Amino acid sequence: MRDRLSLTLPSDLRRRIDVLAVQRNLSRSAVVEAAVASFLSPDAQDMREAAFTRRLDRLSRQSARIERDLRITADTLALFIRFWLTITPPLATEDQASAQVKGRERFEGFVETLGHHLQSGHNFLREIPDDVVPPDGG
Repeated sequence: MRDRLSLTLPSDLRRRIDVLAVQRNLSRSAVVEAAVASFLSPDAQDMREAAFTRRLDRLSRQSARIERDLRITADTLALFIRFWLTITPPLATEDQASAQVKGRERFEGFVETLGHHLQSGHNFLREIPDDVVPPDGG
């Protein structure tokens, strides 16, 4: 048995129903019936909740990965700076100007190499296994 129901919809929603009905080769009534049935289905809420849960799980994993990568990056930079400061001898005043020129050249080379490296899609942090850095940062 089927009952008639008359309702009023916004024009844009009515157009969307019309478009979907044409695309799926269905009547407008069939499209609206399926939408209402889906909305009223007890499974619909469970499906939405499951979708939200999956999304939150994925975001949690991404957040953990970002924290891990940031920790590795900060530790790498700190170790490099400590190493550099430890092994770099102080320069005599007369050698500082030429050292600054050489430093600029090396930095430009570094930036160019880094640019090529990033353009290639290579990611050093992805080479580090997850078990090398514990999740708690220990």
